[in-house]
Amino acid sequence: MSNAAIAETDDTAGYSAVEAIYHAYLTGLILTLVAKSGTTQAAEVVFRTFRRQQLARFVPGLKKLGLDGLPHALACAQYHYLSNQVGGVKVEYVYENDRKAWVRYPPPRWIWSGTAVCSIPSEVSRAMLRGWHANNGVVLGNPRLGFVCTGQTVDGQPGLEGYYREFDHDLAPEERLQFSPGEECPPFDPAQAPLLSEASWPPARLAKVLRNYAMEYITSILPETIAALGPSEGLYLAGSAARLIGMHSFDTIAQTLGGVGPGALGYAEFLQRIARAQGDEAELVQDGEAWRVRQRGWRLMRERLDLSPAVFDAWTELWSGCAMAHDRWLTLDITQRRDRGDPVWEWRIGRRLPATA
Repeated sequence: MSNAAIAETDDTAGYSAVEAIYHAYLTGLILTLVAKSGTTQAAEVVFRTFRRQQLARFVPGLKKLGLDGLPHALACAQYHYLSNQVGGVKVEYVYENDRKAWVRYPPPRWIWSGTAVCSIPSEVSRAMLRGWHANNGVVLGNPRLGFVCTGQTVDGQPGLEGYYREFDHDLAPEERLQFSPGEECPPFDPAQAPLLSEASWPPARLAKVLRNYAMEYITSILPETIAALGPSEGLYLAGSAARLIGMHSFDTIAQTLGGVGPGALGYAEFLQRIARAQGDEAELVQDGEAWRVRQRGWRLMRERLDLSPAVFDAWTELWSGCAMAHDRWLTLDITQRRDRGDPVWEWRIGRRLPATA
């Protein structure tokens, strides 16, 4: 497909490539934090990530999905069922009564891609629940609404599951998330679960939603990593994870895109296509034997203001890693950056000569 055609049509392959690399980066960054910064620090970053996501997306999402008029326990559980289903996550919902409804995430867990589930401590999984599920009652102004977790995949149980319950008394902060491993989610009946309106969620829109779902996690976790660990350590860990994920994801996403051409031009076309698939304007300009990709806008971080330069520096390591996997003699230099006053982000892609023996 030509660049002109890609610019004018929905690039579903591009959306899938973007979803894949950001999904991998989310998992890879959390694993890096667990391994190199420790369980406590990793759990803190995951907590901050999910709390930010919850504060930004939960209430607007309830309205968008038409759930804001339901009893709170049902609204919360149905929100997780429908929003995660739209995002491609395997999820179940079970109604028990108007004050109690279950949500269950069977294996494989989307967030812990592949074998990563073997390295996720229980505390990190719990941090996700503390960040989001435990705060829904607070956001809804219902001090009696809490979440009871009855199982976690990372603990060897058959899925992450639990229920929203409206208790008979106001909950103390430490009661908003409870654990009750002796209970078990009832069987899931898809016929009894809520449905998305096909008119509101046509296939073309759903393809973009999958992309957006993965991108939004990076929108949250990358700045939160830098904020929690500081710009020096945060950049080192988030950047090194990004480079590794870029190297190990490139073959897969190149195949998704139908192939990437050789050399500097092929990689420049890849970078331009990825930028456009993320929702940004990007143009390709020749510069002698090299090529420049100029990206206007940064949809990934458009809602985040006053970002540390370390966020951009870490993010660019994704594309450095991809370049290394494509052709290890490529040079990828950032010649303009908007966070330092330039009108665009600009990459210059060239190719050096291999070192002689």
